Amino acid sequence: MFDVDWMGQLSRDVLRERLPALIAETCAWSVGLSDRPHHERRRGRLTGTGGTIGDRAARGQALSGEEDGRLELGDARPGSFRDVLNAVDADGVLYADRFDREVLEPFVLATCVLAAERARATRRAEWAELLDDLGEDGRDLVGVVRAGEWEAPLRIEAEHLVLAALADVPLLEVEAEGLPLSLVRAAEALTRGVTAPPPPAPAGEDPAASGAVFLARAALSAEGLAEPVPPSRADRLLTALLAEGIEPDEVPGVLPHLPLAPGTADAVLTLLDAGR
Repeated sequence: MFDVDWMGQLSRDVLRERLPALIAETCAWSVGLSDRPHHERRRGRLTGTGGTIGDRAARGQALSGEEDGRLELGDARPGSFRDVLNAVDADGVLYADRFDREVLEPFVLATCVLAAERARATRRAEWAELLDDLGEDGRDLVGVVRAGEWEAPLRIEAEHLVLAALADVPLLEVEAEGLPLSLVRAAEALTRGVTAPPPPAPAGEDPAASGAVFLARAALSAEGLAEPVPPSRADRLLTALLAEGIEPDEVPGVLPHLPLAPGTADAVLTLLDAGR
C-alpha cells in the first residue's frame, strides 16, 4: 500500500468542509420516500403492508423488518431516517444500499477529486511524488483517486457523519428540510431536458469521431454496466472511457452515441470538468 496518508487526511478535511452540502443532498434524496408503499420481508417473502412509508412513520410504527437491514443501523427509532434506510423497497433493495449508490458514492468521488485538485495546486512536490508512487500522470484525477483507494474509507466516514446528524430525526422532518433543494434539482433536470438538443442518430456519426465512439462502446460493454446507464454510474462510465484510451476532449463527443439515461451525460461532464 502506498504511503498516501497525507492525501487521505486531506480528503477527510475536504469532506468535513462539504458536510453541509452532504446533509443537504441527503435531505433532498429523502424527499418522496414517505409517499412510497411500505414493504417488508416475512418468512423470506417480500410483501406490501397496505400503507405508505409515511403512514407508518406518522403512527410511530417501525419501517424496517427483522429479516433485512444492516446491523449498524439496527435499534432505530421507529419512523426515523435510520429506520427508513434499513427498510426495503418494492424490489427488496435496502434503501441504505440505494443511498450509497445515489448519494454517498458520487459525493465521495467528487470530494476526492476536489482534494486532488487542492493537493495539485498547494502541495506540488508531494503531489508529484504521489503520482510517481501511483504510476499516474495526473491528467485523469478520477483515475488518481481510484489508484489511491481513498474512496472506500471516506465513504464510511461520510456515512457516519450523515448518521450523526440525521439518524434519529423523523423521516418527515428530513423530507421537509430537503424539499427546497429537491425542487431546485427537479427544475434543473427539467431545464436540461428542454434546452438540450436531441442526440444525433448513430447513422450520422462524425467520421472523425467514429473511432472514439467504437472505443466508447467497447468500454461500455467491457464494464458490464446496465443500459441505459443511470447517473449513479457516471463515475464508472467515465473511468471506463478514459481507461479505454479515449482522450478527455473526446468524451463530450462520444456521449450522445451511448445508451445513457437522462442526466448521465451531464453527470459525466461534471466529473470530467472536476478532474481537469
